[in-house]
Amino acid sequence: MPAHTPASTAPIWFDLASSDPDRAAEFYTALFGWTADEPAAEFGGYRNFLRAGEPVAGLGPAMDGSPSEVWTVYFRSDDLSSTVTAAESAGGTIFAPPMPIGDLGSMAVLADPAGGAFGLWQPGLHTGFATMGEHGAPYWFDEMSMDYAASKSFYEKVFGWSLVEIGEGTEGGPNQYSQVLINGEAQAGIMAAAGMLGDDHPSFWQVYITVDDVAATLERVIELGGTVLMPADDTPFGVLASFKDPLGAAICIATPPADM
Repeated sequence: MPAHTPASTAPIWFDLASSDPDRAAEFYTALFGWTADEPAAEFGGYRNFLRAGEPVAGLGPAMDGSPSEVWTVYFRSDDLSSTVTAAESAGGTIFAPPMPIGDLGSMAVLADPAGGAFGLWQPGLHTGFATMGEHGAPYWFDEMSMDYAASKSFYEKVFGWSLVEIGEGTEGGPNQYSQVLINGEAQAGIMAAAGMLGDDHPSFWQVYITVDDVAATLERVIELGGTVLMPADDTPFGVLASFKDPLGAAICIATPPADM
């Protein structure tokens, strides 16, 4: 299994805040072949999903007053306080200020000026997911932004990302897409979602999980009580789809192109 060491500011982790973590654990372990740790009482019942014995994602109970059935994508920060200060200066909103999580690392939760929530993780003993691009591991991360220009400007300022337009949309319209290059490698993307999702839809970051067969995975989603949002779509970037789990949390899946 190839090791994955995320660069600074690259996606490093993702987790689910659930109204019923036990039900969510049952669903995702059956769907992706993950296993799940026992809930850690010292961390509010948080647990890791494991793939091949290595951490791949997180799961915890939704906190009082916070949204549930929401996946959060975390980006690596090697200086959490400085990153949060830069984010606030660039128009971001701080939902949860920097806090240590034992000796595992430190975290914060923010939103960009387009309203897209994300997390920051400064690793300690917990270094994030262990691999990418294999069945059951993450494949890609992107933001569906209701203010594309604001999102691009924010992440360029805060993370120093290089953003390269690859979409076919016109300026100010849907289908504009930028790849995020970190150290010259594509690590994530930002999509102009205004006009695609409806004016009242929030911006959001999403994760794609690699699967060997998208169609078969969607069939299994339905068997397990989930709902298909987007059926299999064969694109130059792979076969893509999305679904909601039985509790309503949305996530994407993908089979990479054969030449990757």
